[in-house]
Amino acid sequence: MALPLDVLMWVSLALTAVAVTFYVTEWVSLELTSLGTLALLLVVFTVFPAIGPDGARVLTPQDLLSGFSNPALLTVMALLVVGEGLIRTGALDSVAHWAFSYKLSAATSLILMLVIVLGLSAFLNNTPVVVIFIPILQAMANRLKVNPSRVMMPLSYVAILGGMTTLIGSSTNLLVASTLMDMGQPGLGFFEITGLGLVLAAVGFGYVALVMPRLLPERAGMASQMTRHGKQFISQIVVPSDSHLVGQKAVAGAFKSLPNVTVRVIQRGEHAELPPFDDYAIRPGDTLVIAATRDALTELAARHPGLLHPPRRPGEEDRTRDRLRDGGEEETDTIRRDGGGSNGNGVEKDRPEQTEQVMVEAMITPSSRLIGPNLQQLAFRQRYRCLVIGIQRRARMIRTSMTQIRLEAGDTLLIMGRQADIEALSRERDLVVLSGTTGTLPRRHHAGLAAGIFAAAVGLAAVGLVPIVVAAIVAATLMIAIQAVNLRQATRALDRKILMVVVAALALGQALEATGAATFVATSVVGVFADLGPAAILSMFFLIVAGFTNVLTNNATAVLFTPVGIGLATQLGVDPHIFAITTLLASNCSFASPVGYQTNLLIMGPGHYTFSDYTRAGLPLLLLLWVTYSLVAPWYFGL
Repeated sequence: MALPLDVLMWVSLALTAVAVTFYVTEWVSLELTSLGTLALLLVVFTVFPAIGPDGARVLTPQDLLSGFSNPALLTVMALLVVGEGLIRTGALDSVAHWAFSYKLSAATSLILMLVIVLGLSAFLNNTPVVVIFIPILQAMANRLKVNPSRVMMPLSYVAILGGMTTLIGSSTNLLVASTLMDMGQPGLGFFEITGLGLVLAAVGFGYVALVMPRLLPERAGMASQMTRHGKQFISQIVVPSDSHLVGQKAVAGAFKSLPNVTVRVIQRGEHAELPPFDDYAIRPGDTLVIAATRDALTELAARHPGLLHPPRRPGEEDRTRDRLRDGGEEETDTIRRDGGGSNGNGVEKDRPEQTEQVMVEAMITPSSRLIGPNLQQLAFRQRYRCLVIGIQRRARMIRTSMTQIRLEAGDTLLIMGRQADIEALSRERDLVVLSGTTGTLPRRHHAGLAAGIFAAAVGLAAVGLVPIVVAAIVAATLMIAIQAVNLRQATRALDRKILMVVVAALALGQALEATGAATFVATSVVGVFADLGPAAILSMFFLIVAGFTNVLTNNATAVLFTPVGIGLATQLGVDPHIFAITTLLASNCSFASPVGYQTNLLIMGPGHYTFSDYTRAGLPLLLLLWVTYSLVAPWYFGL
């Protein structure tokens, strides 16, 4: 049953509005929203086919699913593998180590680091660059006695600015170029955006280096907060059957055997009891969510060994060992390194409280295997011989049972363990140790060869000898061939969020274009602001796209607004590349919120920022770049 195109146009606009709402609110995961959007589009345009004036279908299911084979998306995925190879071989570490070794002033050291990040981000995906430099900048901040909150946000923003300067600097850039070609327009050249991109990057870098540190607050991390009097941390204990706590009742909300400890919640089965706990006797198996200073937790661990450790059920050790052994070679090696965990009588050897301990913060990386399960399912203590005593998400302490929290990328774990185990943990690519390290960077084999493969791929694509997608896929294949990464590591490097969001956004973009919705929006905008002229409309379009990219994902914003921009160019009679480049640069202005770009979320925990910090420091940067673009672009394009 065919429907008129104008009806399908409104259906497409409605589906776009619903998808944007779910992306912004995150009521469900980004992946589920993307999959649901794609499924609805397939159902609508299969049951109600869109028929053009010539009687042929203008949008088929094959068209909607073509995003999975989109060259830009394949390029992004291949470059993620290449970036993983550079990280694992230590090629990027070598660059960071070279800069870190210089004994410079605090300001000069920070600027040098940011310049390096800016240059790397022009040719590498921003996320691995930021992941590599987070612990480097933290070590530098500790050495120079600079608060980490003053350097983490500049790191993310400089990486975003560097991504504006070349076609492969950001997945957003490649998607705009691909959408442009899908609409019958010539693609963007490798350095076509470099002129304007460098202008914006230079202006933004000046703001980030000179102004932003003065706007950012000084905040202490989780571990350091625990060393200060009165600063509390959320932890938990599970009451064993032989505990002194069994049978105790609270007096005025406090338990006598837990001095200087505040009990926030008592979890018993499916029931959660809240303060003041009047006439509520503690029973074996109760989970107590507590708040205490580091001194109080240390005293509690010393007086009652094992109380902070979750109890082990009979057979759990064997099941855990079997699960880890079946998980692959890397997990088996971890167990071998640990040397077991039980003496055969159910009593663990080398309990963490029996040896000298260190406490560190570690952040979960975007491609980590730890994402999704909770600590109990991961058997974290058995796998790494370290104890997680706190979790922080987006600079907030989570006040529920830690073992039941499903881990997400960017979560910061407060971990306690022996020095040797912490050092082993720091070598894992699932976690980035943020504190407690000496700043020593690993040296690995094939670093030079991996860097050479990457440089060759970029050079061949830059001079136009081979298409970018070919260079990226061949480079990724060579990274696997030289064992810079294995197939499992390469698969983990692929970001499913990017994959699903981009495929869904490309399908929505095709629906908007095929049904005339993009042209309708462009015509409406031009009709309202026709008297202002192309330069003013270009400026307003930049600001609108930049605003959306801070509440929507940057990739989805780029794909959805590129057809609208091309429609505006057609209505105004100007080169479509002008509005495509405007869409590209504006979509990269993810500065005013932590949700606009993945690197902003990654530095939220290490910098201990709040949402308002991004607005206070990032919104002026967005407006500064908008004003700069509005002044430079008309002259640059001859409008």
